[in-house]
Amino acid sequence: MSMHISRRNLLKAGGALVVSFAVPLPAFSQGANTFSGKTVDTGEVDGFFAVNQDGSVTLFCGKVDLGTGLRIAVPQMAAEELGIDVKRITLVEGDTDLTPDQGPTAGSSGVMRGGVQIRQAAATGPGVQPPCGSGLHARSPAELIAAEGEVRPRSGGAGITFGALLGNRHFGLKLDPKAKLKDSASYTVVGQSLPRPDVPGKITGRHLFMHDFKLPGMLHGRAIRPSSVGAKLIAVDESSIKEIPGARVVRIGDFLGVLAEDEWDCICAARALKANWSDENSLVGHQAVRDWMLAGPFEAEQSLVKKGDARGVLAGATQRVSAFYYWPPQSHASMGPSCAVADIRPGKATIWTASQATHRYRHAFARILELPPAAVRLIYLDGSGCYGMNGHEDAAADAVLLSRAANRPVRVQWMRADELGWDPKGPPQLLSLEGSLAADGSIDAWRTEMWLPRATANLPNIALLSPEAAGIKQVPGISFGLITQNGDPSYAVPNVDVSVHWLKHAPLRPSNIRAPGKVANMFAVESFTDELAALAASDPFKFRLRGLSDARGIEVLKRTAALIGWQARSGRSTSAIGRGIAYCHYKHNENYVAMAMEVEVVRASGRIHVRRVACAHDCGLVTTRMRCARKSKAISCRPCRAPCSKKCISIVRASPVPPGVAIRYSPSPMCRRFASNSFSGRTCRHGAAEKPHRRRYPPRLPTRSTTPAAHACAPRRSPANACGRRWRRATRSRCGGRACFQQRENASNSSAGTGLPAR
Repeated sequence: MSMHISRRNLLKAGGALVVSFAVPLPAFSQGANTFSGKTVDTGEVDGFFAVNQDGSVTLFCGKVDLGTGLRIAVPQMAAEELGIDVKRITLVEGDTDLTPDQGPTAGSSGVMRGGVQIRQAAATGPGVQPPCGSGLHARSPAELIAAEGEVRPRSGGAGITFGALLGNRHFGLKLDPKAKLKDSASYTVVGQSLPRPDVPGKITGRHLFMHDFKLPGMLHGRAIRPSSVGAKLIAVDESSIKEIPGARVVRIGDFLGVLAEDEWDCICAARALKANWSDENSLVGHQAVRDWMLAGPFEAEQSLVKKGDARGVLAGATQRVSAFYYWPPQSHASMGPSCAVADIRPGKATIWTASQATHRYRHAFARILELPPAAVRLIYLDGSGCYGMNGHEDAAADAVLLSRAANRPVRVQWMRADELGWDPKGPPQLLSLEGSLAADGSIDAWRTEMWLPRATANLPNIALLSPEAAGIKQVPGISFGLITQNGDPSYAVPNVDVSVHWLKHAPLRPSNIRAPGKVANMFAVESFTDELAALAASDPFKFRLRGLSDARGIEVLKRTAALIGWQARSGRSTSAIGRGIAYCHYKHNENYVAMAMEVEVVRASGRIHVRRVACAHDCGLVTTRMRCARKSKAISCRPCRAPCSKKCISIVRASPVPPGVAIRYSPSPMCRRFASNSFSGRTCRHGAAEKPHRRRYPPRLPTRSTTPAAHACAPRRSPANACGRRWRRATRSRCGGRACFQQRENASNSSAGTGLPAR
């Protein structure tokens, strides 16, 4: 039987089965005075926990959930140690007034460091001395344990509830980093696949994102930047936006911005404002970056790894190969442009931001505003994603300067041209690799030579655009993470030499990007390992396995090969289908990951189809199995930037010692239909047409003559056609909606007034 069911009818039929519930929104709960004045000392248990009168627990975490599932993983860790149902824990994250400074959410440290710190605080908690008359007051803390929402004797017997013991009172305990943690064999919460509390709100559209946040009396702002880095503002013609009601210009030195009550008016004002900038030519150009890196100027030379005599062995080697690898500057290119809201009043500042380092930038904004850090509060809200520091902090700086000038709350959302043109970039990296083989075919010598910009030591934060343009003093320097790690192979090599030429500057303002530097280094190291395997006429899998002695590394490599169905290939193949494998011991002391791919090359066009991906991942103790599995699956699919046509398979370890648990994924409909890593074709390999993507709700329609791109078929705005659905119905009757959507897309991507080219 075949049946066609439209999406609308399906939703109508299933509407009665949808169960909706409200997810606590940290932005609003954090604004209350419930926990006003609480300690944020990382050495105090009260910095991390508060027990409410009803026995529920509020957890304060300095790390934030960047979409990785921290909102369930950290409460699971706390619930395990406290012996309480995870549903009775409310998480507050990234609020500088309420949460301890646990450092930025970066370097894969959310669970490994932030979660473990909270786990230690939770393990210290049962040491609270019960009051006299409770029946437990004579027992020492070592004799007590937290379980099922109570503090009770370890030997058994009646306990006292958290609410009766500590409800709305302080622990008054120093965090004990050596507190006895529960044994993993007794875990009942950690290791379970519990649902993420933010997912229902994200699915139903109720989740509060940074871009949705509003305040009473809020203005909208835009920063206007020049067409070249380092240009100076010469003159501004404020009369050029006089026809836009309520629009005003803010100028502080070379910082230029506009404000308006309505966001569309603000966008129009930013495009219409006439500004004269100096002509600067400070960039070397994309094609010349590599030559610039080789030429210098250099600030220092440094040897990173030195073992044996790699240079001497390479000089006399008969089986030797070399290669260059270049990793260009890259934009973070988040799904949506950066956004922030600031409310700056005399002596006080509150900033809502998607920054992954709210505590670090609290001090930065305090310096900018010349306020004590205690008078500046940063509150984290979910943004549109980041792979390190993108434009979130710069958008917040724009909002800060505009709000201070207006003495009202200001929301700033960057345009796409701002995000791609002005966000800090992942730094360029240039690597030269040389290697040689011994008589038995093993790697005899390895040399890695790097050309990298040098990070400024002890830099508190990357200098932000708006304060720099406004002439506000900031600590100069650049930063981008530890980009020299994993420059040497994970395999046994008797002679290794890794060195770096430190460049004095970077062509563009750099910042840390996903797995700072290790992506470039691992790509180079593993690609070069394949070159050496080919030189040795050895199978790439067996070649890698031969150089490993770490049992955990051997295990993930073997499992990956088994999952992909690895078959050794001898000699050159004429087949258009091939397989590759790679391995990484992250930082040489953290996660173990191996990945294999099966790809097909269309020789006529050169297009590459990713057929299958297999990944084995040993990350130690797993807090939430499904969270880890989904992250591993997402990472496995990321290199091809498209769904796989068959299966993505991940293996994760359930504990540091026992072997892992295999989790297999059935292909989704999208994975089954689209095999190509490019969606430029109009049909998939099964002949199904690719559906075009459209905006669900178009932006506000232009209504004034000052708007640059008016719609020829746009209906008048009125209560009858103000909503997106009726707008689409009205326009579809005239042009099918296509012309309006295209014009609006062109208008939103235009950069008139910004000096940057259109997308």
